[in-house]
Amino acid sequence: MNRRQAIIASAAAAAGASIASVALAGNEDESQASLDTVMALMGAMGSGDMEAMGILMADDMVWMNEGDPNIPWIGPWEGKEAIIGFLGVFSQNFQTTKWVNTDVLASGDTVAIFGDMNGITTKSGKEIGEFTFALRAKVRNGQVVLWNWFEDSYAVSQAYNG
Repeated sequence: MNRRQAIIASAAAAAGASIASVALAGNEDESQASLDTVMALMGAMGSGDMEAMGILMADDMVWMNEGDPNIPWIGPWEGKEAIIGFLGVFSQNFQTTKWVNTDVLASGDTVAIFGDMNGITTKSGKEIGEFTFALRAKVRNGQVVLWNWFEDSYAVSQAYNG
């Protein structure tokens, strides 16, 4: 499986993510533009659209996610190329089986997305079990510069390590 196919397989649910509620604060035009950028990147990852991902990610983008350092996709990852490489590793090791955005907040250059997720780690073949996630993203000049991901890292570690 090539990197593009792997990204499509692991993040396909993101493309069809639904939004239960959206709140815009501050400068509504900037907030909406930031929200549109973050959602476009989420959709590009979900569909495996590498060209769109490259356009929507700043060269100096940082992807942060903490957890078990034995899991190969735990970051931080710095720079567009490193992040694209990390997404390939992630998609080879994790199959998303559920992704639902439940709440979205945007204020200026900052977007927060909350939702429910589930997946299977391919190393062990074990399902993680449903868990909530949160994302804090920052946008600069129409590109994402920060993707700060929060999840149930204990449950992910337990499933990954079998």
